[in-house]
Amino acid sequence: MLSNRPLCYTQPASEPHKIFQHCGADSWFPINMVTSANPIQRHITRQGFTAKLRDYYTLTKPEVNLLILMTTSAGYYLGTRGALNVVGLVHTLVGTLLVASGTATLNQWMERVWDGKMRRTASRPLPSGRLSTREAFWFGSILSTLGGLYLAVMINQLAALLAVSTLLSYLLIYTPLKRKTPLCTLLGAFPGAMPTLIGWAAASGRIDPAAWFLFAILFLWQFPHFLAIALMYQEDYDRAGYRMLPRFDVDARFTRAEILVFTIALVLTTLLPTIHAGTPYQVAMLLAGAFLLYHVVRLTKSASKTLASRVVHASVIYLPLVLSIIAWKR
Repeated sequence: MLSNRPLCYTQPASEPHKIFQHCGADSWFPINMVTSANPIQRHITRQGFTAKLRDYYTLTKPEVNLLILMTTSAGYYLGTRGALNVVGLVHTLVGTLLVASGTATLNQWMERVWDGKMRRTASRPLPSGRLSTREAFWFGSILSTLGGLYLAVMINQLAALLAVSTLLSYLLIYTPLKRKTPLCTLLGAFPGAMPTLIGWAAASGRIDPAAWFLFAILFLWQFPHFLAIALMYQEDYDRAGYRMLPRFDVDARFTRAEILVFTIALVLTTLLPTIHAGTPYQVAMLLAGAFLLYHVVRLTKSASKTLASRVVHASVIYLPLVLSIIAWKR
């Protein structure tokens, strides 16, 4: 049976979120597509909102934050005297995560132009235009501020001071120096090793001499890790004007020797407590060190990007392994 209602047609409006529906001879009714009951439009809107959240999440560099939280946890656990304060650890990780996420976001905000010139970073939210510079700046600033205040209120002022100092040195020293000198890796290793001190200070309220042992391990670990990354993406870095490697090192011999020297220094540093820690600790550290050195030595014989990638992956396995051994012999 046919309905007596007039046929209705739609016509686009000047506003992108509206159309006009025509019912009858002279009746045009505006329909707001955002608030209408159109299930397809609601689905598209939800997809856009989800994509935006995903881009904000990407700005925080979650894969880097995982390492930061791991080293902060190690510092907190080893800096604890007596029973572990789980609530305090959680508060420390939340505050540190906020500051680290804000730092990563502001770093990408500062480097957005050059990130657009690199293949591996061109698809990030800022170079691709999926997020505006204003959105990224305020997002990073808010996260950083909240994180510093959270640590100051929930933990202690020393932990908050170390976290804020890490942010400032990373953004104001390391980030601009990446385009000026290969020494940026050396200077960037200082803020890069700070999470261990943040965790220690959060647990004990001070920085004990033993905390510097952890700091030294993370400081030295960054050289084989990040220099291997620089070898992997050397052409990309050159295209963007980043001076991650010395210009005289055309065949990468110097950089590969540098990786070897710092790896040996790292392994020797992990063996320092063996006098008091005993044979099991010594054997475990030697095995872990041999694993990393195996891949590093292979890299010294060839400038292969594949071998550089294996050093990066080996270093990512090596660090939590070493921290676990230290925690085990606490």
